[in-house]
Amino acid sequence: MDLVQESYHRIPDGRTENQETVPAPSEGPVPAPSEGPGPGESGQEGLERMTALPAVATMGTSQHLDGAQWLARLGTGRVYMMGDNPALPPMPDRPTLADFFRLRLSQDRFTGLHLIHSARRARALDLGDTVVTACLLHDIAVGGLLRSHHGHWGAQLVAPYVSEEVAWAIRQHEILRFFPDATVGYDYPQAYNAFFGPDYRPPAHVRRAYHEVRAHRWYMTARLVTLNDLYTFDFDPAEEVDISEFEDILGRCFRQPREGLGFDGSPVAHMWRTMIWPNNFL
Repeated sequence: MDLVQESYHRIPDGRTENQETVPAPSEGPVPAPSEGPGPGESGQEGLERMTALPAVATMGTSQHLDGAQWLARLGTGRVYMMGDNPALPPMPDRPTLADFFRLRLSQDRFTGLHLIHSARRARALDLGDTVVTACLLHDIAVGGLLRSHHGHWGAQLVAPYVSEEVAWAIRQHEILRFFPDATVGYDYPQAYNAFFGPDYRPPAHVRRAYHEVRAHRWYMTARLVTLNDLYTFDFDPAEEVDISEFEDILGRCFRQPREGLGFDGSPVAHMWRTMIWPNNFL
């Protein structure tokens, strides 16, 4: 397979097939779990809840603190946040992809609208469901997880729910965006001269990956993502991050788990939960 995609299947006792069976005690009652906080509660009510920026976001900057510095901030009535952040809209119990766009990617409105406009253009050009879906999701990691290697993170995030071709195109658009293809009218983005400087050159691993991607059977799928990767900066101020117009395409191309994204036991469920609770200390 071109993109490693772990398969998993529910079996009657609630485990997945790649989990080990934990034997039940041979005798005695099973203790009931302790009752946790109620809906909308974290168990931290009345305390000052602090947030700690993740190391990957601060490493190499003046904002980077080591573990001892983070712990030194604790004090009477001061704790690190776990659970819902009241500054963010709460997510439903079984969140859908549309919920993540509306309630999380909307926090980066520019990126959310960028995805919608890219998919809208691909649909107008009648490029098919696969390309439209890849365009709609190609920068999902930028708006919800990480910018660095965003194509790889985004592909991993959606791989259990889309076709292998869609996930591959999302991953490889990150590589192809740096390399022109005159045969389809793709030029190096002028915006990159401002982003990275006019003399920037992609590193060696990216150049090697380009040659592999160029020879792949799905090359044009990923290339079409770059062709519709619009660098538009003049969105309508009244436009909302709403993907309902793509409901029919996503119904065919995105396998929404009935338990909700983040709670289906998939290999990437933790990534969706990270977007639900992005400010948890652990």
